[in-house]
Amino acid sequence: MKNVILSDISLREGSKSTNHVLSFREKVEMLKLLERTGVNAIELPSIKNVKTDGLFLKMAVDILANSTMVCQLELNEQNIEDTWHCVNSAKNVVLQIAVPTSVVQMEYFCHKKPPQVLEMTAQLIKKVKEYCPNVEFVAIDATRSDSEFLKQMIEAAIASGSSQITVCDSAGMMMPDEMAKFIDDLYQAIPALSQVNLGVEIYSKLNMAEACAFTALSKGAIVLKTMANSHEYPNLDYMVHLLAEKGDRYGLATNIKTTELTRSVSKLANLQQTQRNTKSPFDFGVSNDKSNVTFDKNDDLNAIAQATIKLGYELSEEDNARVYEAFANIASKKDFVSSRELEAIIASTALQVPATYKIDNYVINSGNLITSTATVCLQKNGELLQGISLGDGPIDASFLAIEKITGHHYELEDFQIQSVTEGREAMGSALVKLRYNGKIYAGTGISTDIIGSSIRAYVSALNKIAYEEDNR
Repeated sequence: MKNVILSDISLREGSKSTNHVLSFREKVEMLKLLERTGVNAIELPSIKNVKTDGLFLKMAVDILANSTMVCQLELNEQNIEDTWHCVNSAKNVVLQIAVPTSVVQMEYFCHKKPPQVLEMTAQLIKKVKEYCPNVEFVAIDATRSDSEFLKQMIEAAIASGSSQITVCDSAGMMMPDEMAKFIDDLYQAIPALSQVNLGVEIYSKLNMAEACAFTALSKGAIVLKTMANSHEYPNLDYMVHLLAEKGDRYGLATNIKTTELTRSVSKLANLQQTQRNTKSPFDFGVSNDKSNVTFDKNDDLNAIAQATIKLGYELSEEDNARVYEAFANIASKKDFVSSRELEAIIASTALQVPATYKIDNYVINSGNLITSTATVCLQKNGELLQGISLGDGPIDASFLAIEKITGHHYELEDFQIQSVTEGREAMGSALVKLRYNGKIYAGTGISTDIIGSSIRAYVSALNKIAYEEDNR
């Protein structure tokens, strides 16, 4: 019985989507859910931005305890070094070189002739092998490639150190009998292929991806690229079901438990198929503090500094000292300080900067019969700037109006609101965390109007970003 290796490409392909852009937190949540499915490998997109994408890869290292991490690489040596720097402590990691092998795609994506692509691929795989023992070569558009050139590319990849070869039906036009012949021909033409893992990636233009995938596995492939809740690639849930029902007949099996798979795939659907406004600052709505972590007067400066790092902040020694001083003052008066309170301390004491933006006025219109609108006016260097926007609610509209003023979309990492006093003139406190270039900037605001406190908190965090940008 042969155990099939299921490699999920949901995150890799999700990074290319233009219909629904995944936020940083959504990527992290998807990663955790995919790990719970029990899938053998999880493929991650290549680094485009060293700070933000690199941070995600580093978080992935801590999250993935069982699934192998597969990191796609850009076709240059600097990207290889940057990626390895982020994932070198991973428990199980594969670095992936994906190169087109059809003439049309080689010229379009690589701007090179076949002999140059062959040489480039061999050199890159050798470079990757210097860092990581597990290297995967992916032949993009393999089924439409010249058979002799595809043979040369696979042989060169194996000779250069690849331990896994994946062939792609990128057009998705093959029928099961054509796929069977294609796999048979590869094994016959390339004897060395039997010494490595052969994988298949099949696009489902004809809705035949699962049938072709099962055929490829029955002919000797062992790795299958799948995607949760997908109609474009072999569906993860369906392939596990198919292997459970028909695998014995062909000597194929999977170790994935269907109960946990079904539960996790259902949750993944909510992240993958959400059709809300992709430009909205909101990704997860208002945050409720569910953390059980607390701190007390016995926690020293180092413990609080480590806690701020776990919360996602990168503070200077001076800011850490300010945060600890404020924490110690509060901790001396109560039994414990929650992580939510610590974040409020960080927002109100760390990186206090001159105000680049000042609130002049705002007008909010909202109701159950109209779409929420916000008009926000901010002052910057004596100039009055105005932003007007629609939103999914009054606070969403307010944040979008501020983005109109700044001309930049900041990812809303977290948003918390709470009452700090009681009575008719009760004050509301808001905490806003914005992620920019891989760092978190937090701001707080207090007002009798919760919308006003939210706007103040957003502008507070925005001023910290603007200050760092101006002083680089």
